[in-house]
Amino acid sequence: MADQQGRTTPRSEDGPGTGAGPDTAAAVVREVLAALPGSVVLLVPEYGPRGEVADFRLAAASPGAVDIGGRGAGELLGRSVRATYPGIESTELWHHYLGVLESGAVHEGETAYEESAAGIPHLSRYRVRVTRCQGGLVVSWERLDSDERERRRLALMQRLGRMGWVDRDLVRGEITWSDEVYSIFGRDRALGPMPLEELSAHAEDGDRAAMERAVAGLLEAGEPVDLTVRLRLPGQEARHVRVVAEAETDVHGMPVRLHGFFQDLTSAKDIERRLREQQEAALAQQGQLAAERALAARLQETLLPRPQRNLDLSGLTVDVVYRPLQEGLGLGGDWYSAVELPDRSALLVVGDVAGHGLDAIATMALLRFTAKGMAITGTPLPAVLANLNTLLLHTPERDGDTATMIMAVYQPAASRLTWVRAGHPPPLLVRGGRARFLPSPRGILLGATATPRYEAATVDLLPGDHLLLYTDGLIEKPGEPIDAGLARLADTALAHADSPRFLDDVVKTLVAPHTRRDDICALHVSR
Repeated sequence: MADQQGRTTPRSEDGPGTGAGPDTAAAVVREVLAALPGSVVLLVPEYGPRGEVADFRLAAASPGAVDIGGRGAGELLGRSVRATYPGIESTELWHHYLGVLESGAVHEGETAYEESAAGIPHLSRYRVRVTRCQGGLVVSWERLDSDERERRRLALMQRLGRMGWVDRDLVRGEITWSDEVYSIFGRDRALGPMPLEELSAHAEDGDRAAMERAVAGLLEAGEPVDLTVRLRLPGQEARHVRVVAEAETDVHGMPVRLHGFFQDLTSAKDIERRLREQQEAALAQQGQLAAERALAARLQETLLPRPQRNLDLSGLTVDVVYRPLQEGLGLGGDWYSAVELPDRSALLVVGDVAGHGLDAIATMALLRFTAKGMAITGTPLPAVLANLNTLLLHTPERDGDTATMIMAVYQPAASRLTWVRAGHPPPLLVRGGRARFLPSPRGILLGATATPRYEAATVDLLPGDHLLLYTDGLIEKPGEPIDAGLARLADTALAHADSPRFLDDVVKTLVAPHTRRDDICALHVSR
């Protein structure tokens, strides 16, 4: 539509007032605004020569409307917005006016406006709501001056802290609770506040006497109260509530008014209880771990004593390195024996049980002691392995376990070492500037078959020889062929052949402390 001067007249999308002028819109809305509380006005747009919104005019107002300048509804009617509030066209609020008028979308938020009264600038904040109506805007606002902001902040603090205040006039018998106290106790506001004496009756048995004494001291002598009690109101679970109160007294020292607060500490107490339970569980676990460490130390001394350096056995010098993967236990599935037999020969054993943990340790102990016992009785080495294989296959609790091992007996009179193997990596001999692995006799790992065949081999040891018995934790790396690990061991042993700390240097070179994935056991035998 266009008027007589050719200017576009905006179409309203809000009902029967379409195309109506300011007076018509005001007549429709004024009756509604007259019944509304607070500050609400109708703004009717005024258009410029090109159809743009040039200003708004205050066409209707609620009876209680008061603007920043203290102007009431009667003074506001008919005023130009831009003339009444200079500079408003440069504010976000003005842009919200235009946006709501164009789109119809409701705007609600806070805004600040500065006005100079008597030459003194004054900045105020408002909560504003803008809606489109009858081709104009209905604008309502609530002033958020310091008192209002403080009230809102106090309410927020009470809600976040689960805390509410209470006042009691002992002379008039009046009690006032803040809204949050009703929420804390889950009490219907229609029932009104509950006096402290009645609250005491709802305290849990263990807390009731203490609360009754505190309330009596407050009411009779004005003694301050600060205690936490468990309260259980009808139909509700028990709550941990902190009660803090103090009294105003008259000239005779008698309480006349009480001030205080309630704070719901139920969530905090639940967290405290869970933390205490976790601490108790941690202490129990620490005690259990300490007991396990003590047991592990006793087991180690019983099952596999800590290796001594430079053992002298039948003319041989034997060094031992033993490093279980689970350091806390001090034991693993690998084991060794280095003892002198009754006939003055030396027994040397290195073994490796598949797996880790207590089951592997149990299998290790079974094999170690059985092998040692049979060797002491003079049982031939191939028969010892065959008997150990039968033992694994016919021990129910060890059913399915497998193990590898090397057993060797050194006869000092002949300087001869006789050895057998059960699926174990071969011994390494370093002699005369060369390192070679001894040819392996036949022998499958223990526990693999009921019909194994074990054979023995011999080697004469010469002065200056280095013989290395070891488990696969010394040579294996994930994804690498076993031959590569064996070659690396040979090169390393040859490089350290003249070192006085031969075994330590070999192990340190081959094994990174933080990357190994298996137990390590090694015996270095030299003449």
